[in-house]
Formats: sequence, structure tokens, C-alpha cells
Amino acid sequence: MNNLKTLMLMVLLAAIMMFIGGLVGGKSGLMFMLILSLGMNVFSYWFSDSMVLRAYGAQEITREDAPQLYGLVEKLAENADLPMPKVCIINSDVPNAFATGRNPDHAAVAVTTGIMNVLDYRELSGVLGHELSHVKNRDILTSTIAAMMAGVITYAAQFLAFFGSSDDEDSNPVAALAMVILAPIAAMLIQMAISRSREYEADHDGAVICGNPDDLADALEKIEYYATHSRPMEDATPATAHMFIINPLKGSGKAVMDLFRTHPDTAERIARLREQAAQMRRR
Repeated sequence: MNNLKTLMLMVLLAAIMMFIGGLVGGKSGLMFMLILSLGMNVFSYWFSDSMVLRAYGAQEITREDAPQLYGLVEKLAENADLPMPKVCIINSDVPNAFATGRNPDHAAVAVTTGIMNVLDYRELSGVLGHELSHVKNRDILTSTIAAMMAGVITYAAQFLAFFGSSDDEDSNPVAALAMVILAPIAAMLIQMAISRSREYEADHDGAVICGNPDDLADALEKIEYYATHSRPMEDATPATAHMFIINPLKGSGKAVMDLFRTHPDTAERIARLREQAAQMRRR
């Protein structure tokens, strides 16, 4: 269901992009913005892993540096039938983790010193299983494509705001203005919804990789507590918040603000994992 939801959201993004492209028409500026957006996102896809790791001061480690952590990642990667990723540690007291890399052959998992101190072995196994499932499902590629399409929509809307539609005589200025305002917001909401859907999928598949959904559920309870009762993670930004297992930025809006979340509600994630564990025990 999450994969189907992701596909439908991607199709909706494409439909918005085509609609606003029709308003802009065949103006050369649209092609320029499309090429610019593609170029920016191709660069991001190829180099975002090293950029993000550097931004958070992540240090790659070997088996000798942290044998238990390295061995756990190695074991889980084998369970997931994945190549061994790079293993990195971020010097931060805030418990969190993320995965990055353009494909399974060029992947890295990063954990904070805080998460290593707070979680026990089985809970850390659940977290790392979640991150490896992002690698296995190529969620980084999905999020990059979604960001690219959202970027094209935003650029096209800005172009429309400055230069109008391709047929100025028949254009509806009210509709055009509404599209300029609403299209980027809609694109952002869809992009966030895709991110939330991939988190659910990573929870489910990560629980399978680690072997026990309760391990990941217990880990999420602890990480959520620290995320809501301590300071935000240092250097965390909205641009990279979606990468972490739980949003590292302080605050959790309710009601309509849920639409702008990069992550699903943690309580709902935990409930799904508990149900998954119960189903596994009944088999």
C-alpha cells in the first residue's frame, strides 16, 4: 500500500508539473528552468551523500574503531542482501541516525554517539535495519526525483508570475495567480507525503531485516522522547531533516501542520510495528 501511495503521489506531482507547464507554454524560460532543476538535482543525487556527511561532521569508522557497531551493520546488511555500506559516527548527544548514498553500492549509514549511548543492542539493530531498508528500497532516489519535480513546479510558477502564460489574451489572471501561489505549496505537500510514506515502508522492512518489529518500536519510543524533550540536533536543517529516522528539529505541530511533516506521527509508527510483531508471533 505504501508503494502504491508513493506511485500515486509521484503521478500527482507529474500532473501538476504538466498543468503548470501548459500554462507557461513553450517559452524558452521553462526549458531553461527545467534544465537548471535537473542539473541541480543530478548534482545533489551524486554528491549529496558526501555533502551531508561532511555537514554533520560524520566520521567513517572501521571494524577496529567500533567492532560492535561495525559488526552489527555487517550482519544486518547480510540479512538484507546488501553490500556493506560505509559506517559513520556523528559526535552528537542527540539520539538519531540516517542513511545516504545514491545506490546500495555507494551507501553509508550514520549514527550519533547519543543513539549509541541511549539504545541497547537490539534497539540499535532495529534502527540500523530501518536505515538499511532505505538503502535497499532506493528511497534516496525516490526523494531526489520528488524534490526535482517539486523544484520544477516552483521554478515554473515563479516564471509564470513574472512573465505570464504563453497565451496572454486568453489567460485568466486569477487562475494564473492561484497557480503561482498554490502549485509550489501543493508540490511541497506531496513531497512531504512521499517522505512519510517511505518512512512507513522503511519501518516495516527494517523490522524484517532486524528480525523483531518490537526492537524498532522500542527504539522509536526512546528517540522520540529525546527529540521532544531536549534541544534540536546541532547543525540540523529542514533540507536534511527528512533523512533522519525521526525529525531532528525541535517541535511537533498538530492538525493541519501534520501535512508539512517529513515523518509520520511516531505513535502511529510504533502502533504499526507492534501490530506487525503480533502478526509475526501468530504465524
